[in-house]
Amino acid sequence: MDKRIDLHTHSTASDGSMTPRELIRHAKESGLSAIAITDHDTIDGVEEALDEGTKVGIEVIAGVEISVEFEPEMHILGYFFGNTYKNMEPILKRLKIARDERNPKMVEKLRSLGFDITMEEVQAEAGGNIVARSHMASVLLKKGYVQSIREAFDKYISEGKPAFVRKEKMSPEECIESITKAGGIPVIAHPIFLNRSWDELDKLVERLKKVGLRGIETYYVENSEEDTDNLLKIASKHNIVPTGGSDFHGIFKPDINISEGKGNLYVPYEVLEMLKKI
Repeated sequence: MDKRIDLHTHSTASDGSMTPRELIRHAKESGLSAIAITDHDTIDGVEEALDEGTKVGIEVIAGVEISVEFEPEMHILGYFFGNTYKNMEPILKRLKIARDERNPKMVEKLRSLGFDITMEEVQAEAGGNIVARSHMASVLLKKGYVQSIREAFDKYISEGKPAFVRKEKMSPEECIESITKAGGIPVIAHPIFLNRSWDELDKLVERLKKVGLRGIETYYVENSEEDTDNLLKIASKHNIVPTGGSDFHGIFKPDINISEGKGNLYVPYEVLEMLKKI
């Protein structure tokens, strides 16, 4: 039996377009055996996702994706079994404060560039507790300033672009230790975006494993076959779990489908079984 999973997805609790319930139903209808909800810097959608998973009959894993201080930006995924995800609340509250301080500054920069956009509009677009750059992009798109969400990021709100503002972040080590202390399993997300050679990435994994790193996202929507092969070798060498996911955001990343990415992604259920043994 084909048991596919997706361990990297986003809902309206952060910057996805589907509510947690819609996301879980979509995963079930797409034939997944299991799904992790990994919203940015929040677990607000987890309880609803777990409840819907029970209702429709699909295994749901509580997760989170946290941005950490690194050049370029690194993301750490945390996976939790049982109710241990709730132990992350104090840390995530601190990160939310950092976002809340950053967002108005970015909106003001957009206004200085000539865009008629307000923080109230961005908050309304978010509809939840977490306001992200994708919500700014969505407002720009709706007002006709850009032709796509991607254009908004590429021209204005990605790191190094004119409206970008950095926010306070934890170090990779602090984040990994915090997830571990909370009872979670820390994993490096989409390592191909770190712009490191394979040798440099190998050394980074070696360093972070010493503070508790337990996995690396090996099966990913943007990976080439060579990328996946090299990441499998790194995971095997350091005895960490090769995880994977689509980084599904719904209509905010319209070319990415849940579980299959752009058509060539496959994450086997055995990955989840490995995580459960940790």
